[in-house]
Order: sequence, then structure tokens, then C-alpha cells
Amino acid sequence: MMFNERIKQLREEQGLPLRKLAAALDIDTASYCKIEKGDRRARKEYLSIIAEILHADYEELLKFWLADQITAVVADEKELSDEVLKIAKQNINKE
Repeated sequence: MMFNERIKQLREEQGLPLRKLAAALDIDTASYCKIEKGDRRARKEYLSIIAEILHADYEELLKFWLADQITAVVADEKELSDEVLKIAKQNINKE
């Protein structure tokens, strides 16, 4: 599941209109709609607001958001993506 799919699922489960989240993020409804469709990436600073409005776990949303960021970077290099992720994990573990 992708970040956009998860926030759409949460919003629909609660019956919240798109405009409520858009207003909370101080963006227009069309821009928020693009985030849910996956046509636009949400800014990291939006996560805490979205989590609060949707009564969602911030860390869960952060994991989906980060996974989307990584996917976007390595998507064009599918043959190398496993190796790239392995190297990144090794580098993170060194810190």
C-alpha cells in the first residue's frame, strides 16, 4: 500500500470530505485530491496534521511516506533497487 492509498482509506472510513483535509493543510481541494491520487507528493510537514485529523498513527503514516520517497528515487533502476536498499540499510546501521 502506498501513502496516498492509506490516507484515502482512512479518510473514507471516517467519512471526511476532501475539503476538510485540504483546509487543515492550507491547500486547495484540487491539490489535496492530487495527493490522494498519487499525482503529487505530500510534504513531510503535512504528516502530523493528516495524522491528527484522521486519528492515525503518525509513525505509520511516516513509514508509508518514506517508502514512497524511496520508491520514487529507485523506481527507474529496478534491477539495482535491491542492492541499493541493502547498501542504504548497511549505511544506516553504521550510524
